[in-house]
Amino acid sequence: MRLTQYAHGGGCACKIPPGELEEVVAGLVPWTSPDLLVGLETGDDAAVVRIDGDRAIVATTDFFTAVVDDAYDFGRIGAANALSDIYAMGATPLIALNLVGWPRGVLPLELLAEVLRGGMDVAREAQVHLAGGQSIDDPEPKYGMAVTGIADPARLLRNDAARPGLPVSLTKPLGIGVLNNRHKATGEVFPQAIASMVRLNAEASRAALAAGITAATDVTGFGLLGHGYKMARASGVTLVIDHTKVPYLDGAREALRDGFVSGGTRRNLDWVRPSLGADGVDEDELLLLADAQTSGGLLVVGEVPGAPVVGETVAAGEHGIVVR
Repeated sequence: MRLTQYAHGGGCACKIPPGELEEVVAGLVPWTSPDLLVGLETGDDAAVVRIDGDRAIVATTDFFTAVVDDAYDFGRIGAANALSDIYAMGATPLIALNLVGWPRGVLPLELLAEVLRGGMDVAREAQVHLAGGQSIDDPEPKYGMAVTGIADPARLLRNDAARPGLPVSLTKPLGIGVLNNRHKATGEVFPQAIASMVRLNAEASRAALAAGITAATDVTGFGLLGHGYKMARASGVTLVIDHTKVPYLDGAREALRDGFVSGGTRRNLDWVRPSLGADGVDEDELLLLADAQTSGGLLVVGEVPGAPVVGETVAAGEHGIVVR
């Protein structure tokens, strides 16, 4: 059974668009305290609460509809994607809980067992305790995790800590969205996309902390342009991307050429466009930069060993993000 045929969207491309989401939460005023180090204000990857002088709890949750047809791979991808938010904050994940939606009268429970096995294998790789969770009867298959980690409050990676005059690195290639759309439409399998999505961002996170880096975010459903713009806006800088330096998975440009662009990707670009400077850069290139990623890499303000430098931060100018 092809799981993607039971989903209206796929992976992080099924997120509520960033502009709409910001409108929804704009009027919310939660209880807070000086110990809440990262909350709603900048739309960062996870919440951070100090529990004592050198320890903070980092908490996140992420789940989505089926992004691939193989149940085991769907589980692995969902788990790696949820863990990514913890790594994007410079934290170490400790415990995870499964989040499951399953059309129990339509899809066999044996497939659900494969989804859970995939998630458990990734949790084992990350040395994270997987301890139960919550499941509901749902019209679409959905999977993800709620994850809690721990960090040093003085050594966080944040999306509001970018400073001008620094290089910007990207730790995974783009192109996940267009390849996943092609997979959903045609059934073609792209091992390079699966391998990228299940690869943990743990090593990249540790390397960034070791280099003294303070600003990062992971690139998921809002694309590189969307997440990059959020980081630039929160930090009060302009992010400049050299599109010729951005790496892509094999087959991504061909998938774009053949029209496998999600609605989420187009909404990402529309949201960023009022703050985007991109003279001379064609629409196809911008769509690839806005491509909705699932379990993407880290966008890091600083140099990460082994990761390509794709741009730089400069003093805030007319545009929040510039593509040249």
